[in-house]
Amino acid sequence: MSFVTVRDLFQTYGNRPIIERVNVDVAEGEFISIVGASGCGKSTFLRLLLAQERPTRGEIRIDGAEPAREPGLDRGIVFQRYSVFPHMTVRDNIVAGESFRAGWGRFFGDAAKAARDRADQTLARIGLDHVADNYPATLSGGMQQRLAIAQALAAKPRVLLLDEPFGALDPGTRLSMHDFLQDLRAETGMTVFMVTHDLEEAFKLGDRVLVFDKPRWDPHDPSRYGATITYDFDARDGGIPFQTLKENIHVPEPH
Repeated sequence: MSFVTVRDLFQTYGNRPIIERVNVDVAEGEFISIVGASGCGKSTFLRLLLAQERPTRGEIRIDGAEPAREPGLDRGIVFQRYSVFPHMTVRDNIVAGESFRAGWGRFFGDAAKAARDRADQTLARIGLDHVADNYPATLSGGMQQRLAIAQALAAKPRVLLLDEPFGALDPGTRLSMHDFLQDLRAETGMTVFMVTHDLEEAFKLGDRVLVFDKPRWDPHDPSRYGATITYDFDARDGGIPFQTLKENIHVPEPH
């Protein structure tokens, strides 16, 4: 049964089409990797899923609800650059994530203590309890990204959106972040959409891999047509071998 339903989705900026005719159904708990050449609308698609933008045409429904008009608590997002509050301690960043669900309300008295206790439990689970009183600038890249994901999850979103979340990390930290995300996903059962330029990462983490590309191309006017989903691969056990796909899909190498 479809949990996220995308129907006949178009997005145009001025006279320039970005994506067109996008249709996809995603079950609850699926991990969807999104790949494609630069400029093919991958991040635009995430912004539409977030409801940060409204489509020119078509609709996105989550769990059958009416299309959202603005970002809501059912969706969380993490960007490539660490999306945490630099003026707050590590602990307070987690508390702030939980406060999103209270409409940015502040916790007082016993509620504040309970929120801090829950934040400490979360930090212990992600291996950051020893830096709870530090500020994000003192943390390594991988630690900051762990904090950003934990902060997004503290609001208990049903859908997590990741826009190249590991692109700025060194290879070793990147691998540890893969393990961290897979553990969190198994624990929460959340639905995930992740944009990445790394095909191997896409197939390692995703249940499905969506390829965005332009099936129509005008060499005299490259911006004339928008991109759409040209492939929808099953990346789970028994799916098409990764190396076979790599030979047939052009995606730029990660920076």
